[in-house]
Amino acid sequence: LSERCVAVQLPIGSEHELTGIVDVLHMCAYTSPDGGMEPPGKEAEPGPIPDDLAALVQEYREKLLDEVVQTDEALMERYLDGQELGLEEVAHALKDAVTRGLVFPVACGVATKNLGTHALLDLIVEGIPSPAKMGSITHIEGAETAAFVFKTIADPFAGRINLFRVLQGSVRPDQTLVDARTHAKERMGSLLFQQGKEHIPAEEFGPGDIGAVAKLKEVQTGDLLLDRETATDVPEIGFPEPVMSFAVTPLIKGEEEKVAGAIRRLAEEDPTLRLRRDQQTGEEILSGMSQMHVEVALERAKRRFGVDVELHPPRVPYLETIRKESRSHARYKKQTGGRGQFGDCTIVLEPIEGNVGYEFVDKIVGGVIPQSFRPAVDKGIQEAMHHGELAGAPVQGVRVLLVDGSYHNVDSSEMAFKIAGSMAFKEAYSKAEPVLLEPIMELEVTVPDEAVGAVNGDLNSRRGRLHGMEPAAGMTTINAEVPMSEVLTYAQSLTSLTGGRGDYSMHFLRYEEVPAHVAQKVIEVTKRERETAAAH
Repeated sequence: LSERCVAVQLPIGSEHELTGIVDVLHMCAYTSPDGGMEPPGKEAEPGPIPDDLAALVQEYREKLLDEVVQTDEALMERYLDGQELGLEEVAHALKDAVTRGLVFPVACGVATKNLGTHALLDLIVEGIPSPAKMGSITHIEGAETAAFVFKTIADPFAGRINLFRVLQGSVRPDQTLVDARTHAKERMGSLLFQQGKEHIPAEEFGPGDIGAVAKLKEVQTGDLLLDRETATDVPEIGFPEPVMSFAVTPLIKGEEEKVAGAIRRLAEEDPTLRLRRDQQTGEEILSGMSQMHVEVALERAKRRFGVDVELHPPRVPYLETIRKESRSHARYKKQTGGRGQFGDCTIVLEPIEGNVGYEFVDKIVGGVIPQSFRPAVDKGIQEAMHHGELAGAPVQGVRVLLVDGSYHNVDSSEMAFKIAGSMAFKEAYSKAEPVLLEPIMELEVTVPDEAVGAVNGDLNSRRGRLHGMEPAAGMTTINAEVPMSEVLTYAQSLTSLTGGRGDYSMHFLRYEEVPAHVAQKVIEVTKRERETAAAH
């Protein structure tokens, strides 16, 4: 937490043995006699602070006063002179500091034992500014009615339910509003109060009210609904990018569409969930903020929509390329009694700088291959590039020069030249020193200062390259480049190294050549998978 966070309450005990809390502001304690639940509607009464906590409470009381008096010079002078400060004076100074964003009070409580509720309410009244004095957080010029959609619920029966807060004006059933994002008109159906699982019909919502409406067409979380089209600039909700990805497959074969539909419904209410299809590996990839986040989402999908899903680590989308120039000649000739097949071509492969892209260059002179057959050679080569010889990964970063060939007036066809092109590419590719490429991710890790050494060591063990560190307020942000294959399960390791206080984000940067010893392992694994698939 920030250094400006100050404790105004302390727990008595910990975890399952927590029996009460101490209010540092009012210097009293709230305890449950038997450590159990208080009767409904009743809470523990304030009492004396336990003797064994007196020294600790006094220490935190001084920390609280040290932070609070810094915001009021007159109060600071009296405090430094050793004068006793009144409760109302401290509470007023605390509220002023919180209002100005100089201090952030930290409270504690136990909902299951009804402990701390009274103290928390005291803190809200005495130490936090009233929302009524703030007025509307946003005023939309040119519109009488404005409602902000802050949450979406995927209901298996009612469909999509949007929760909104009225910023100005009023919202009524059958009213037509305009979505500021899509500029589409949305007709409000029946308005609802959302109370747990119950939906209570409502006639109207006014400024500040929170309501719900079902079956809007295109409204998403973060949208602004207005009674008329007007230019507006409303701050967007900044959702973090998902960092943990898994391949998902249905337990029951044939339910792929049902699973995808259920996950997309959940993604409507949780924008940090992303479902996409990897074109290279053919897998459905579900991304979230952590493994637990994804598992909870899938448990929700099972409970609401009745779909069972298995999680697997996603396949790394490797690529292949070549290191040097090579040349090959291929002839496809087949005689079947009637019209035969004949295609003959010679090609040269060249690596493209940066290992990106594909180029086909026609260098044929004198018409040794008719113009109508040359695109077929290109097509055959591109199809052969879908699965390289090393690990079956797509090939890129190759320039192909069609330099020579021959044809037969009767037997030549597009199919024959397509097959010849594919054969020539495979032979030339094997002679061009093919190598494996892996995706490199740019990683930004934020960890407590004391964990920096352990995290840096872990990143080095993952073939990471550190690019710098930026310390700030007890936390350090580490910037590094790490191969994707090494960070598929990074979340668990980071949680272990930092005690759950670390966070990270990453995005794709570029492809780089895989070290020889790592490439050999990948190739062997791919070979075994091919053999297993062929056996089945």
